[in-house]
Amino acid sequence: MLTTANFLQYTQWSGIATLVFAALTFLAFILKWGIRFRLVGTTGFMLVVTAGLFGLSIVPLSRTVIPGAARYTLVYDNGSTQAVIATSPQITPTQLEATLRQAASNLFSYGRSGSREDGNLTVRARTIIHPETGISVPIYLGEVKRSLASHQNSPVTVKIYTDNFAKLPKPTV
Repeated sequence: MLTTANFLQYTQWSGIATLVFAALTFLAFILKWGIRFRLVGTTGFMLVVTAGLFGLSIVPLSRTVIPGAARYTLVYDNGSTQAVIATSPQITPTQLEATLRQAASNLFSYGRSGSREDGNLTVRARTIIHPETGISVPIYLGEVKRSLASHQNSPVTVKIYTDNFAKLPKPTV
């Protein structure tokens, strides 16, 4: 996976190419070359590429990985204070806790509006069971709450619904 250091190096090379195209464009206008206006477009395009690469070199692209976390799918996100993830029905409570912590960390963003309700991001985990053919029942297994005010040192509270784990089908050996 590409890192911010890679994007910083690409930004430097793109910046050098942009300066070369700008010098070439300046020279084309002085010498009245026929391609001078095409070089203006190329220089402008290179400026946009360089700015984009610079932006990618600032923002971290990595996701939080918590040991023991299971795979999950984001099924609902209002972009503000609530999100719902789906997990496998075979998940254990310890895996669910790690998965909820990982989801809360990965879904945190300074762009989320925390002014509504209590200013916390609430991520709920659910799974779907099929008690009979053609019937699907969603079961909420737990939730995690974290502050939207700060990413570092914000308290994370995890609540596991142990009574709902009893409703899950037992794995067959």
